[in-house]
Amino acid sequence: MKVEIIKCLKDNYSYIIVDKEKQSACVIDPSEAEPIINFVENKKIHLKYILNTHHHYDHVGGNLELKKRYNSKIVGFKNDKDRIPGINDFVKNNQVWKGDNFEAKIFHVPGHTSGHIAYHFYKEKKIFTGDTLFSLGCGRIFEGTYEEMFNSLNRIKNLSDDTEIYCGHEYTLQNSKFCIYHDSKNLNLKKKIIEVEEKLKKGLPTIPCILKDEIKCNIFLKAKDLESFSKLRDLKDNF
Repeated sequence: MKVEIIKCLKDNYSYIIVDKEKQSACVIDPSEAEPIINFVENKKIHLKYILNTHHHYDHVGGNLELKKRYNSKIVGFKNDKDRIPGINDFVKNNQVWKGDNFEAKIFHVPGHTSGHIAYHFYKEKKIFTGDTLFSLGCGRIFEGTYEEMFNSLNRIKNLSDDTEIYCGHEYTLQNSKFCIYHDSKNLNLKKKIIEVEEKLKKGLPTIPCILKDEIKCNIFLKAKDLESFSKLRDLKDNF
């Protein structure tokens, strides 16, 4: 399974997962159709599935055009059936979704939205977290509660520490400024910031990140309890 990172809109990432054996693919959160079409047709692969983490437009904007063009099946959380354009397959928490050779466990991770899910491709140790967990950050709380977001992050945090995290946006450098402001003595974080800056200078994405590094550096994953997490989330909203 190969993951291709597709830049969309201003700072979004969509991800195309390619099964080279069958020359088929699924796309995670197609913000817009054109970059996905360009890749799929250039590589001559069949886009069979569209996997949405949540209903926000910058994650589903390409759904209908891609579905119409490739007859792709759209997968999303069952409670968001009226909010995800073109949805076909309704998944629920802890379900194992299978499509051809693609296989992922569904994590319901509310907080950013009430119906947010993550796709954990557990055999490959990769998780697509949308706007729940970012490198060095976490999503704003729009529809959920602080407790829901805290629990959602902890669920991801409990995965194998070599899990690769693929999030919805290139926010890492901006997130790092908040982390270092509140965790100025963290040597692991200082090292990571240097690596992030070097990647961005070369025009490379800072994603995927590795869970064990996030546990050491991401101030939201380091929060010991709900109270400290909630305070950090409020501070970040006004940073």
